[in-house]
Amino acid sequence: MSYKSKTLAAWAALTGGAFGAHRFYLRGLGDKLAWLHALPTTAGLYGVHRMDTLGQDDRLAWFLMPLLGLMLVQAMAFAVLYGLTPDERWDARQNPDQPTRTTRWGPIIAAVLAVAIGGISLMSTIAFSAQRYFETQAESDG
Repeated sequence: MSYKSKTLAAWAALTGGAFGAHRFYLRGLGDKLAWLHALPTTAGLYGVHRMDTLGQDDRLAWFLMPLLGLMLVQAMAFAVLYGLTPDERWDARQNPDQPTRTTRWGPIIAAVLAVAIGGISLMSTIAFSAQRYFETQAESDG
């Protein structure tokens, strides 16, 4: 059993968590939930592409883009969770029967960045979804 670094897990969630990088790191390639991360993230990226090429009136893009935001938010939440987990608890859960290793600032910096990115992603997703909902309601009334 190899050592699972809290720092590396937090940065994997921060940089590639929307595609399940943190789960692949911690649980290996056999983790089915990690493989499921790619589908909504890719669909959300496709929505961004559709919005860019077809414009704001593309309703499929309206549906797909919030998927990307939600996947980013969940990845940032895991980066914060991993980064702020005490070393003793982390090692008890991820590295049983191994001595506790003290981490420095790496996971804390990842958690701080994740709070900023996650907050921006969450607020953008809510604002975009609400705007599209109200535009749809205005179109149906008019």
